[in-house]
Amino acid sequence: MKAIWNGTVVAESDDTVVVEGNHYFPATALDKKFILPSNTKTMCSWKGEASYYTLFVDGDANPDAVWYYPNPKEAAAEIKDRVAFWKGVKIEA
Repeated sequence: MKAIWNGTVVAESDDTVVVEGNHYFPATALDKKFILPSNTKTMCSWKGEASYYTLFVDGDANPDAVWYYPNPKEAAAEIKDRVAFWKGVKIEA
């Protein structure tokens, strides 16, 4: 699977976990040169607190387009050390 934004592959892996229709890639599959830190946090009742990264590709920013759960609740243990995408990031096989 590939995560593509702004015409650039930002993550690629054959090992994704699908939760609620979202592909969670191993964090190591995310190309770190395309991310910037974000202070955004949200809460999911069953997964826990999510943190975010902003994608930055070819001078364009996509704020909070990458999310992850640093310490997911036990029910979501399978997404530990994984990232997912939204905000126009295309997931392709």
